[in-house]
Amino acid sequence: MEARLNFYGNAVATKFGRYINSAGKVISDSTLPHATQELVKLRASQINGCGFCTDMHFKDASHAGEDPVRLNLVAAWREAKVFTDAERAALELTEQGTRIADAAGGVTDEAWAEAAKYYDEDQLAALVSLIALINTYNRMNVIVQQPAGDYQPGQFA
Repeated sequence: MEARLNFYGNAVATKFGRYINSAGKVISDSTLPHATQELVKLRASQINGCGFCTDMHFKDASHAGEDPVRLNLVAAWREAKVFTDAERAALELTEQGTRIADAAGGVTDEAWAEAAKYYDEDQLAALVSLIALINTYNRMNVIVQQPAGDYQPGQFA
């Protein structure tokens, strides 16, 4: 499959990408644990069917030392015993925040309260921002049919 639009060769897309990558740096530099950030990016990408981002975040997390068993179980995080309570709260918020159109009320008060038990205000701000940002990336890649599988860790660093 070939992408419908070369996001990396188009001036408007490249400029937009620089801006949202800057937003991503604010999140990656936050105190939200890096492992949590990678799990959130992977789970949202799975839900959105973004093969490019699913591949990228699996490889980035693996390259950073994340346990492949945990990465393989992200899609089944509710049944898996390998995630902390804080990670579970972040994954629940990610799912509800990603599936907004599927839920009449959006994110539940219970999901928010559970996340707030484990993350301070700055971490919650980073978590919400990350969920919004990865959903943006997923949508761009799904719309242009960005092919998966060619990404190498550090490629966009």
